[in-house]
Amino acid sequence: MEGLYSVYMVRCSDGSLYTGYTVDVDRRVAAHNAGTGARYTRSRRPVSLAACASFPTRHEAMRAEALIKRLPREEKLSLAGLYRTDPRRFRDAVSGLIA
Repeated sequence: MEGLYSVYMVRCSDGSLYTGYTVDVDRRVAAHNAGTGARYTRSRRPVSLAACASFPTRHEAMRAEALIKRLPREEKLSLAGLYRTDPRRFRDAVSGLIA
């Protein structure tokens, strides 16, 4: 990943989506799956990475996280689908949220 901080979305075993930010996406997803991640994901394991985007600053990643969390489920699913087809367009869409 190009930036130091990342916003990520994981898909939980019940189909819900969880959004967070981290400096190491792989380690954070592993923590969620180990039950040491967020309380929300502990009872919804296993989780799988649905999308992620990197940012140069912690502030930008946290802002993107907060804005994604406020989106309706349908828009979150749309963003996750965009990531599957073109991760760069996902990054651009998330960057557009914080602009």
